[in-house]
Amino acid sequence: MFTGLIQQVGSLERWEQAAGGRRLLVSAAPWAPPLTVGESVAINGACLSIAHCQAGSFACDVLQETLQRTTLGAQGPGSALNLERALRMGDPLGGHLVTGHVDGTGTLLQKKAAGRDWILRVACAPDLLRDLVSKGSIALNGVSLTIVELDARSFSVHIIPLTWAGTNLHTLREGDALNLETDIIGKHVRRYLESSPAGLTWDKLRQAGFGI
Repeated sequence: MFTGLIQQVGSLERWEQAAGGRRLLVSAAPWAPPLTVGESVAINGACLSIAHCQAGSFACDVLQETLQRTTLGAQGPGSALNLERALRMGDPLGGHLVTGHVDGTGTLLQKKAAGRDWILRVACAPDLLRDLVSKGSIALNGVSLTIVELDARSFSVHIIPLTWAGTNLHTLREGDALNLETDIIGKHVRRYLESSPAGLTWDKLRQAGFGI
């Protein structure tokens, strides 16, 4: 589990072939405490396990499913990568709950300055849009952001200077693809409501522990 607050921006060193997928090698500043083999790290929002690490770099195996569902496979040497280590018990939750399971990709339609802030408008598939709400949360390339406007085919987010400078979002150009993860709580609520033939009732709310 992650929080969507990027801890550093690494650089893609190279790709290597691996059984069932590819191995991604990343250059990154030293972590404190150091990374360990087997721990999870989110790379552009995709949760991956550390397969090898040393001072200044680490490697992760990337399955075909991840390559197909995310933008990682399209990144080349030198690409900037948003990095975040998995949450530990007691860590502050500064963004929102991000699983690292990317739902799909979106396309950057517009990138414009608004004073010191920046506004991004992103188009995505209808099955992703249905899980979005105005003022709700979304992770873009692993960055926790708040949805400002929402229409039938796209949504917008506003980005403060600190986030703009400390992530790879400022490197995006209009037309670029980026990883999207919708809010896990909203997805579970929708799934529950869709699987219930009678819909939500007062009795069901009481059974769920709501004092109504």
